[in-house]
Amino acid sequence: MPEFVIVVLAVLAAYLLGSVPFAVVCSRIFGLADPRSYGSKNPGATNVLRSGNKAAAAMTLLGDMAKGWLAVFLAQSLGPKYGFLDGLVGAVALAVFFGHLYPVFLGFKGGKGVATAAGVLLALDPALGLITLGIWLAIAFTLRYSSLAALVAAAAAPVTAFLFWGSGTLLLVVGIIAMVLIVKHWANLQRLMAGTEPKIGAGKKA
Repeated sequence: MPEFVIVVLAVLAAYLLGSVPFAVVCSRIFGLADPRSYGSKNPGATNVLRSGNKAAAAMTLLGDMAKGWLAVFLAQSLGPKYGFLDGLVGAVALAVFFGHLYPVFLGFKGGKGVATAAGVLLALDPALGLITLGIWLAIAFTLRYSSLAALVAAAAAPVTAFLFWGSGTLLLVVGIIAMVLIVKHWANLQRLMAGTEPKIGAGKKA
């Protein structure tokens, strides 16, 4: 099979995997309302938590992280067999991330990508992923703002990656993911500055 075809198939598969809407799937499993119908209307774990069902939120979080990790892990495992290294891994990482943001199964209106990005980072470099996740957890559990935790973790990820790797293709990939996360949370940043951003665990809003 031509190398170009392999790359296209790998990227397409990663995008479709990223498009799996675990927030919607888990909500249906637990008999909850569609997460796009309440709160921030974002199909992600933080919004599912607003339903009051912690198990559904936890399953959503793990599912979104797992799809990011799995896509990159498979690219890392199979890439060398076909002569692909960082280029293919980076393309797959971006594909699964953007699949979550713009899922074909939800009319290209997805979540903000924090959990999927965390899974991608954990696969690229476990130490990088754990440090970034640790930053998110520290802020989320002390200040109770998921968006602030995401913004700080996103800003820290490329800096940490540079310290670990130096320059390279995968650093560029991490930088792109970080910039997109910040842009996706821009409205949250404005609400944080205005003091109107809801905290983690806040109930449903009309």
